[in-house]
Amino acid sequence: MSKFLISFAEGAMKIPEEEIPGVVEAAHAVVEKARAADAWLLGGGLMHHELATVVHPDGTIAEGPDPERHSHLAGFGVVDVESLEDALEWAATFAAACRCVLEVREFVPEPNL
Repeated sequence: MSKFLISFAEGAMKIPEEEIPGVVEAAHAVVEKARAADAWLLGGGLMHHELATVVHPDGTIAEGPDPERHSHLAGFGVVDVESLEDALEWAATFAAACRCVLEVREFVPEPNL
């Protein structure tokens, strides 16, 4: 099995305010299907990037977003599936429910410890 991140950036969802509850309901339905298929690991939407806290390598903590970053993650899901093709099928289902473009990336395999 391989783990894949299915994600979207802030601004990707261009949905009229009145349609958001339906999109949320559709996305939750896909999550439930993924759970039933034992593919879903975790996921969710993220608060706006302006509410982020940045931790530097020296331990310094700064309130607010990383000024070096040009795009910000808005939401994600992690699935554990057999193949990239399986991950892409889940992503297509989520993209239809969320009405936005999604990016799919495989996690680096973990060494057997």
